[in-house]
Amino acid sequence: MRKKRCKKRLRKSLLTKCFISAGLAALLLGSCGKSEGQERTASKADVPAASRTEQEKKDSVQMVEAIHTPYGKYPETVTYTLGKISGANHANLPVGATYEDNAYTQYLKEMLNIQNKDVFELEDGSTYEQAVEMAIEDNDIPDVLVIKGRDTLKRLADRGMIEDLSQVYEECTTDRIKEMYESYGDGLLGSATFDGKLYAFPDTVIDHGTMLLWMRADWIEELGLPEPETMEDAMEIARRFVEEDMAGDNSTVGLACSTELISGSSSTYGADPIFTEFGAVPGKWTLDDTGNVVYGSVMEETKAALGYMHELYTEKILDPRFLLRSTENLDQMVAEGKCGALFGYWWAPNNPLSTTSKGNRAAVWKPYLLSGQKKAVLESYNDWQYVVVRKGYEHPEVVGKYVSVLFDYTRYEDLNAHDINDYFSMNVDPTARPMNINVDYWDSLYRTTANIKQVMDGEMRVQELNGMERAYYETSKSYMNGTLTTVNAWAAYASRIQAVSLLSESGRGTLPLPMGDADGEIPHHLKRLETETFLQIICGEKPLNYFDEFVQKWYEEGGAELTATVHTVPCT
Repeated sequence: MRKKRCKKRLRKSLLTKCFISAGLAALLLGSCGKSEGQERTASKADVPAASRTEQEKKDSVQMVEAIHTPYGKYPETVTYTLGKISGANHANLPVGATYEDNAYTQYLKEMLNIQNKDVFELEDGSTYEQAVEMAIEDNDIPDVLVIKGRDTLKRLADRGMIEDLSQVYEECTTDRIKEMYESYGDGLLGSATFDGKLYAFPDTVIDHGTMLLWMRADWIEELGLPEPETMEDAMEIARRFVEEDMAGDNSTVGLACSTELISGSSSTYGADPIFTEFGAVPGKWTLDDTGNVVYGSVMEETKAALGYMHELYTEKILDPRFLLRSTENLDQMVAEGKCGALFGYWWAPNNPLSTTSKGNRAAVWKPYLLSGQKKAVLESYNDWQYVVVRKGYEHPEVVGKYVSVLFDYTRYEDLNAHDINDYFSMNVDPTARPMNINVDYWDSLYRTTANIKQVMDGEMRVQELNGMERAYYETSKSYMNGTLTTVNAWAAYASRIQAVSLLSESGRGTLPLPMGDADGEIPHHLKRLETETFLQIICGEKPLNYFDEFVQKWYEEGGAELTATVHTVPCT
């Protein structure tokens, strides 16, 4: 009995922390699942048809239209309780704005008459996921909830805790939104579908293309060197940066790198393009030449890439101190102008490269595309976000309407949605939106830049750009003609025009292959074995042939059994 009371106190403590952080501690003792909008709508529905006034009849017609269409506006405000992921630094929202009152929520209120009431706002990570787990355990989730991972989604569906959104998707999303989801193939919506029913709206992770090599072009020019065309060219230039000590005080780093080595799709300082150069995809499940599923980290291509990185380390082209550097230390090194090259995605100018420009006005970073396309990899969708609706909530359609308004209407129909589109140029984080998902075409990155360049080349009218495109166009054009010289203007130009233009030529990614029921997650002990082996080989603590011993250990210690569970889902 005492143990049960302790568990109850622990749960109460965590939930109290969650609600206080959202400024809604008063909701702690109430139900997350009951919203004001639900109460009001239900009470009006109880009025007999014969007794309704003309206004009530008009409202009833308007309510039917709102429930069954993407843009129909509710006659009275529908308030939904929400569990959402917040952003660092308050999502960079303008002073005075909150997660319940900002350009997004104001637009949604005006357009649809919906309002979120956040019952917990926590940053992505263990604390948020604990709050979600607690709500699931107590069978008391908010009306609308952002969750992470297909496993969590399936658990909610199996328990009967969330609504079937199949009809919502058909009726309350626009044709363009459907096109966006369909651009990902069958895998994405399929990951949210069980027994033929759609139980969530998935986040869409657009193709960011391959990582680029960002180099100090001003150093290249100062040394009188030709720009790199191959990986070998680039590494030789990085060697010259170090030999000539371009940063001074013997502090120059040629190629910066993180000990993570593989940065995934959302971070910087990885060595992904080096692995890609050798046809390797470490950390991912893929198919070998015979079509069998294999873990990329144990393939011969990965061994070859590690051998090359060892050469770079030995010759001090790769940062000799990279084992000791944290992300904060790497950022500081870039800001102080001590680094000559790093691998990063198209958006690297926004962070961290813009910090160099603030500290050293002479710094000129330029992107180079040196690696080919990566192999197709398998995707389990366990790191993807989904938006679900509590079973029994009267207005599950708010999710479809929300998606249609924010990701279709404001971008393609309403050219006066300045407040929302200005958030892009103000670097407001997407977590400022009520529901933390983005819905866009898989290749939207390239579509946006192609449209902007067509306007710049006189092949398209500026009026044909959507709101987001116009914001980037105006900033980039102002930077190019010299009327706007801020760091943010440079970042918009370098990322959207310089970097994405390179990717459009040959750096696009490939759609992932949907994985079966097994998530393919690598156990901690195998991850540790992999990380230690890779770093030891790069730094010379182990010879390159030790990789073969690593592969044998990996299979013996659980890798063989794990591999047998992973399979692809046939495309329909």
